[in-house]
Amino acid sequence: MGAGEDTERAVRRITLTKPVSLEAGSDAAEYKAPNLLSRILSLFKDVRPGSDLSHFKVPPQFNMPKSQLQCYGESVYCFNEDMLRKCNNGKNPIDRFVAVVAWNISTLRPLTFGISPFNPILGETHHASAGSLNVLLEQVSHHPPVSALHATDEKENLEMIWCQQPSAKFYGTSVEVEVRGKRELRLSNHRETYVMNAPNLMFKFLPTPGAEWSGNLRIACHDSGLEAELRFKGLSFFGFGGNARSIKGKIFDSLSSKPLYEVNGQWDRTVTAKNIESGEVAVIYNAKENIWRLRTPTVQDLRCVWPSESAVVWSEVSQGILSKDWEAAKKGKRTLEEKQREIAREMASRGETWVPKHFTFSHTKEGGWDCTPIHKSVPPSPIVVPK
Repeated sequence: MGAGEDTERAVRRITLTKPVSLEAGSDAAEYKAPNLLSRILSLFKDVRPGSDLSHFKVPPQFNMPKSQLQCYGESVYCFNEDMLRKCNNGKNPIDRFVAVVAWNISTLRPLTFGISPFNPILGETHHASAGSLNVLLEQVSHHPPVSALHATDEKENLEMIWCQQPSAKFYGTSVEVEVRGKRELRLSNHRETYVMNAPNLMFKFLPTPGAEWSGNLRIACHDSGLEAELRFKGLSFFGFGGNARSIKGKIFDSLSSKPLYEVNGQWDRTVTAKNIESGEVAVIYNAKENIWRLRTPTVQDLRCVWPSESAVVWSEVSQGILSKDWEAAKKGKRTLEEKQREIAREMASRGETWVPKHFTFSHTKEGGWDCTPIHKSVPPSPIVVPK
């Protein structure tokens, strides 16, 4: 069999699943194995509190049938209400900034306790389109895990560049994932660039299992001098002293430190912004309108899907999870891991280092990563979100 035929066979093994949303049955809950909590605790019996879990491997019973690259991408291109276009349509800098805050909140998706996406393999990609928005992700590093995202919309003249490095640590009764790296949103029509980080993920085992976003989110536009500080807070250890999935923060003028808006709400319900000067309160984000019953992407042309595509790379494992054939899923996952180790050994023997195909990267003074797309724009993808 020729290489071309082999590639075509690989491309035809593709598995796309429902995006994570607020809709019951659309998230990872339907994939979980029985006795989940006891199984999870058994995994950590030999792990010390404070340990770094970045390279911690879990069996397929604890995976949802999609890669982390797909989850990153879906948060950008799977939506009901185009919050991104609203950012571009704002009449003035403050209107656009409030819209950017709302769009950023819209990228948060529900978390399911005990279930996580696959850790992407080195060189894995995810490429999808929604209307005129084209999104491309690549796993540019495996140790440490670093994912890069580039998205362009030539019709709206906007661009996104993300560099994500999740770092997980075990704290005895919980696991916290710090999502390092910065996100940039560029609105070229207005010559504005917005720089932001991402909140952390918290998974609690005891006393009540749960998963939530936590920590601080900062958004800054140096072109307008506007900034936002948002705090994500959930329930306390015993389930009291807070509102689940709550957001509280402010938008202010960084040049004068003058507060302009107070932001309050719950990211899975509604979030409001109160104009401090006028006292007017407006709903800037409604989760049910935006991330309810999201549509599963479809493939327009199988022959144009890259062999490195997440839905191709993990297809066998995903099918095993969906059918609850754990042996098949385990076998598929083990095959991928062995192939990764073999490639690493071959490159080491030749004195070679991995070079990403779609991004270049550099290291920051703080020890982080910066990723830069090689191409000016992202082409349309054969994987599309139906209208």
